[in-house]
Amino acid sequence: MDNFVYAQPVRIRFGEGCLLALPEVLKEFGIERCVLVCGRHFAARAEVLQQEIPAIRAVFSEVEPNPQLSGAAETARLARECKAQAVVGIGGGSALDTAKFAAAIAPGSADPEAYYHGEVPFPSDPLAVICVPTTSGTGSEVTQVSVISHGAEKRTINHPAFMPKAALVDPALTYSVSPYTTMITGLDALCHAVEGYWSRYHQPIPELYAAEAVRLILDNLETAYRDGSNKEARAALSYASLLGGLSFAQTKTAACHACSYPLSELYHLPHGEACAFTFDSLVRLNADERLEALCRRAGLSGSEELAERIAAFKKTAGLKTRLSELGEVDTAALAAACAAHPLMNNNPVPLDAAALKAMFEALR
Repeated sequence: MDNFVYAQPVRIRFGEGCLLALPEVLKEFGIERCVLVCGRHFAARAEVLQQEIPAIRAVFSEVEPNPQLSGAAETARLARECKAQAVVGIGGGSALDTAKFAAAIAPGSADPEAYYHGEVPFPSDPLAVICVPTTSGTGSEVTQVSVISHGAEKRTINHPAFMPKAALVDPALTYSVSPYTTMITGLDALCHAVEGYWSRYHQPIPELYAAEAVRLILDNLETAYRDGSNKEARAALSYASLLGGLSFAQTKTAACHACSYPLSELYHLPHGEACAFTFDSLVRLNADERLEALCRRAGLSGSEELAERIAAFKKTAGLKTRLSELGEVDTAALAAACAAHPLMNNNPVPLDAAALKAMFEALR
């Protein structure tokens, strides 16, 4: 076994109703003033929480699906204004990533764009971050990654300042998630687990998380898609999403995510659907003994069955699977953009622009 270093500093609470423990968690960390960040769908609930929890001094509820730097900057401004010690993010990956970026820049005085573009270092004393996911997909509650857009530009930034102090994973918050969002976030979580396993930087502990996450998602995603009130399936997906986040937190994602960013930026696919678009194709391109071993550990016959299951999920939910559904696509330009993404360097099989162009041409 190769030498490795593993660290996971996030204090995790899991279970139905654990959102109710938020006041206790704030007290555990000595947090008396915080800002809550969420999307519009959670705004009414956030107002109730603000009334019930005195430590919540302000709420920013305008997080967009592809979270913008402007939202993180406004959250940071609110945090400075109320002298917050922490930022609480409640929502999908967009809300959590906004909370993480805002907490990192709030103690600083530089322009938010300067931090975004890496022109100045993040402050050494970031605010604490507490993450409460409401979807089963991103795993952002246990990673030091924040994906933030600035206009049309979308950046994935990896920095220790983004690592949450605590995560409250409450499956009850996912019961109202739509079938479409259930499917694309579930496929995103599946992608995290598979890529965390096959990443060139794989480690034995994340591999355990990945195999269990793959098994749970394959066993429960369609059930939750068809019956969002199924508590057992929802809990399994919440747990699998958490495991998926733990599986790639240190090993990083690879080609699927590298391709997802140009697909989102150029053709406006939501993140989970963008990851799913190339997922089964890349499973076949990356099929090696390690991937076959993962499939066997997850109860599959092999990588071909995994690719078929992914394709079946996409068909069930009516996700886009062909370039013709995206409009006019320049496959050479798309392939070049995907090949240039830094996450492509983590892929176990080297894939250059020519190989990716051939992959996309097969999806016309």
